[in-house]
Amino acid sequence: MADVPKNVFEEIKELERLFTVETAKLKEITNHFVDELTKGLTTEGGSIPMNPTWVMAAPTGNETGTYLALDMGGTNLRVCEITLAEEKGEFDIIQSKYKMPEELKTGDSEELWEYIADCIQQFVEYHHEDEKIDKLHMGFTFSFPATQDYIDHGVLQRWTKGFDIAGVEGKDVVPMFEDALEKRGVPIKLTALINDTTGTLVASAYTDDKMKIGCIFGTGCNAAYYENCGSIPKLEHMKCDPDLPMAINCEWGAFDNEHKVLPRTNYDVIVDRDSPRPGQQAFEKMIAGLYLGEIFRLVLVDLFENKKVIFEGQDIGKLKKAYTLDSSFLSQVEEDPFENLSETHDLFQHRLNIFTTKPECELIRRLAELIGTRAARLSSCGVAAICKKKNIESCHVGADGSVFNKYPHFKARGAQALREILDWPKGKRDPIDIRAAEDGSGVGAALIAALTIKRIEEGNLKGVKHSQEEPESSVKE
Repeated sequence: MADVPKNVFEEIKELERLFTVETAKLKEITNHFVDELTKGLTTEGGSIPMNPTWVMAAPTGNETGTYLALDMGGTNLRVCEITLAEEKGEFDIIQSKYKMPEELKTGDSEELWEYIADCIQQFVEYHHEDEKIDKLHMGFTFSFPATQDYIDHGVLQRWTKGFDIAGVEGKDVVPMFEDALEKRGVPIKLTALINDTTGTLVASAYTDDKMKIGCIFGTGCNAAYYENCGSIPKLEHMKCDPDLPMAINCEWGAFDNEHKVLPRTNYDVIVDRDSPRPGQQAFEKMIAGLYLGEIFRLVLVDLFENKKVIFEGQDIGKLKKAYTLDSSFLSQVEEDPFENLSETHDLFQHRLNIFTTKPECELIRRLAELIGTRAARLSSCGVAAICKKKNIESCHVGADGSVFNKYPHFKARGAQALREILDWPKGKRDPIDIRAAEDGSGVGAALIAALTIKRIEEGNLKGVKHSQEEPESSVKE
C-alpha cells in the first residue's frame, strides 16, 4: 500500500481496528453463547428461542421407503419425491419447481393453500399416472417463524420473505394445508412440519454419521443440533425419557439482543436502528448475507460525507440508497484477481456510477475483507458454543446457505477462528470440520417424515398431534 495517501491509509488502519475480532474476544463471545443456549432451554427462556422440533431420533442411514417433501420458500415451491435406498445413506430424488406467483403472497389464505395443493396434485398425477396410491407421507419445510407443540402442527408467528396474507399469523397452518389437499382427494398425510435448518442437520447426518450440527449461513443464519430431553427444563412437563434425543432449532440470529458481548460498531448500530425490527436478531445483523452489503455501504457513505477521504467531488446518489448492495457485491470485490483492482473499478463505475482511484480501490478491497472475515469469525462462535455445551471434541458440521457456499474464503476464515477459540494444536487435522450440507429442505424433510413414522410405530407419541394411521379418530396429546 506504498502508493496510498496518508489520510486513506489512516482510515484503513481505523477500519482494521473497528472490524477485527481478536482471539480473546472470540472466546468471550463463545462462553456467553454457551450460557445463552442453556438459558434458552429453561422455562424462563432467553434471547435465543431454542425451539424443540419433536424430531426425536438421528437417522442411522438405514432408513428406507418413499416420501414426499414440500419446500415452501420466498420465490419457488419445490415438490420432491425421495426414495431412501437399501444402501446405507443413499437416496434417489425426483423433483419439480413451481413459481410462487407474487399476487398470492399478499392475497387470500385459501388461494395460497389451493395453489400449493394444485402443484402437489400435478406432481403426484404426473409421476404416478394410473397407479393406485394408498397414502404418501409428507415432510413440509415451512421456512417461516413458527411455534411447534407437535411435529405435525405449526403456528405461524409472522410472515417474512415478502408474504403478508391476512388470517394466518397466530394460527396452525397444517389444517389449512390438509383441507386443500382433502378437497382434491390427494392421498397425502402431512407427517412432519419442519424448519430448513433442522432438515439440514438430519439430511447431513443421514449421509455422514459424524454430522452433529446443521447450520445455515445465508440471507439469514441459524443452527440445529441434538440435545437430550433431560437437559431441556422447559419440556419437563412432557415427561420424556431424559436420554432421548431432541433436535433443537436454535434460531440463534437472536443471540446477544441485549448487546452484552458482540463487538458492534456504529455502523452495526445504524443497521439495527433502521431495520424493520430494531433490537432483534443482533447476531444475524453482523453475519448474515442480507446485512453485509449494507454495513459496507454505510462505511463508504461515512468516509465520503463525514471523513471526506474518498470519491471527491462525485455524486454518490446510487450508493446512498439503503440495501442497494448485497453480499454478492462484496464477493465480487474480494474475488478481483487483478493487482490494479480493475474489476473493482469497473464494478463501482457500472453499478454506482462512481469512478475510483487505485488507493480508493485498495480501501474498498480491505473493507470487504474485514466485513467478510468478521462475519466468518463470529459465525464460528456459535458452532464452538454448541460443541462446548455438548462436550463435542470431534465432529462434522453440515453448513448450507449462499454466504457459506459462495462467499470467498468464508470456510477457511471460519475454520481459523475455530482453531483459535478451541485451542487446537498446530499442524494436525481440525477435529471439528464445517463442510457442505445435504439438501435439508427436500431430503431432510422426507427423512424427518420417515423418522416420525418409525417412532410412532415404536409407541413414542410425544409431540405428535395426530397418529398417522387414523387421523380423525386417534388424537394423542
